[in-house]
Amino acid sequence: MADFTIYIGNKNYSSWSMRAWLMMKASGAAFDEVLIPLYEPPSRDAILRHSPSGKVPALRHGAVTVWESLAIGEYLAERLPAARLWPEDAGARAVARAVSAEMHASFGALRRHLPMNLRASISGRELTPEVQADIDRVAALWRDCRQRFGGGGRCLFGHFTVADAMYAPVVSRFRTYHVALGDEARAYADALWAYPAVQEWAAAARTESMVLKQFEV
Repeated sequence: MADFTIYIGNKNYSSWSMRAWLMMKASGAAFDEVLIPLYEPPSRDAILRHSPSGKVPALRHGAVTVWESLAIGEYLAERLPAARLWPEDAGARAVARAVSAEMHASFGALRRHLPMNLRASISGRELTPEVQADIDRVAALWRDCRQRFGGGGRCLFGHFTVADAMYAPVVSRFRTYHVALGDEARAYADALWAYPAVQEWAAAARTESMVLKQFEV
């Protein structure tokens, strides 16, 4: 049994689980994975056995339980500093935390209108002004981080960090709904999509048999 165990929801739909799982993969530590199917009668009781919030993801490390994606990233960064889950430069690290927190707290229109569904491919989905504003803001964040801190690497801050994990589900949404992006944003989205751990998650999502109708457009 590994020291770390991460509890996640359906890989096809659970964007927050994807974020924490990618952070765990990037840490380099061995971990066990427990998938709890969401929105089924026993789901909440099953999750509550591992997460006091009744939500996934949750990370267990010995006697410690961390039950929120961004907090999981912070915990892993503290415990496993060699993984460089945040940028080493203090200024870049502050920006990385800011854009990660913005992803955590914002973009509600995008989330609601373009639900995560890695198995789907949907063209012609009409975008409301609020959704387009969210898309434009995400693209601007990506451009700014890449230009200021990318340093020629493929990720927002050169190497893969918590910030990239936070935006990976957005990349999946943009692919599912064929969202038009500018050249810089598209290049980053393609690079992040090609990241091996992202591809591993997407491959597992495509093989899931569970269907949640509320997330099917």
